[in-house]
Amino acid sequence: MKNAFAARREWLLLAIIVAIVLAVGARAPVFLSWRNVLDIGNDSAILAILVMGQMLVLLTRGVDLSVASNLALTGMLCALAGRAWPGVPLPLLIVMACGIGALLGFVNGWLIMRFDLPAIVVTLGTMSAYRGAIFVASGGAWVNDHQIHPAIKGLPRETLLGLPVLIWFAAAVVLLATVLLRWRREGRELYAFGGNPSAARYAGIPVQRRLVMAYTLCGALAGLAGLLWVGRYSIAFTELASGYELTVIAACVIGGVSIGGGVGSVSGAVLGVLFIGVINGALPVIQVSPFWQQAIAGAVILVSVVLNARADRSRGRQILERPGTALKGAAA
Repeated sequence: MKNAFAARREWLLLAIIVAIVLAVGARAPVFLSWRNVLDIGNDSAILAILVMGQMLVLLTRGVDLSVASNLALTGMLCALAGRAWPGVPLPLLIVMACGIGALLGFVNGWLIMRFDLPAIVVTLGTMSAYRGAIFVASGGAWVNDHQIHPAIKGLPRETLLGLPVLIWFAAAVVLLATVLLRWRREGRELYAFGGNPSAARYAGIPVQRRLVMAYTLCGALAGLAGLLWVGRYSIAFTELASGYELTVIAACVIGGVSIGGGVGSVSGAVLGVLFIGVINGALPVIQVSPFWQQAIAGAVILVSVVLNARADRSRGRQILERPGTALKGAAA
């Protein structure tokens, strides 16, 4: 949920993004072209989908380090299925991707819930396990451009009302995340669980189901992202999107989603994605080494974590909050 501090933070982040865009545009006017805007949006769409899922997990005081491995495994399985059955329709491939991803995410949530294990340990283990599964499924071989199902390759290249389909996918996921977290009871319960797990249990919130739900949805979105990634880049291999989970977490934290749980908004997370997308697009234009990207992202993450920690200490946690109102206590 959003408060005054979070709103100010989001406006500040937006101002920083605008300042970067104008500064880079003054040096290289091509950066302000509509084509470049669409390129940045297209490049950031898959990241936005992953960030919406990771945000749900972070709200529960957890983390999913396996999202990139989930993406890669699902993408590989969809590529192999498309190669084996050329006649398979695209809707079935999309359902397959979301289903496989959701299953992998459910495994994470179930292990954490059933054995009361730290999320970082479980997802670190499944991250390696899913990478190994890619090698087993593919035999270590790549699925190259000419072997990718035409429908998978064609989907990210389609346009609708002048915008790439990838941007429409990302917008739909953002809209659904907004509905869940702002207007659905399940979303408010995620905030309650992350804000104070003990109070959430006393309030009668099914915390275990909500935890599993968060990881399952995160996995489903990672699966969808895997299909779109394979289609966009027309390749599937073992190390696909290796290390990308750090970029996903960085976008969440930059956007104000607290790693301590219970704090964050969809609009802030989207701004975090936009910040990384602008930085990624600006560095080549102004001929700055791409290695600076990691340094910049790391510095911003540290600043964001410090700001989150200070905000939590100064205002405490709210257990449940509805749009415009806040509950003053939890029922015993």
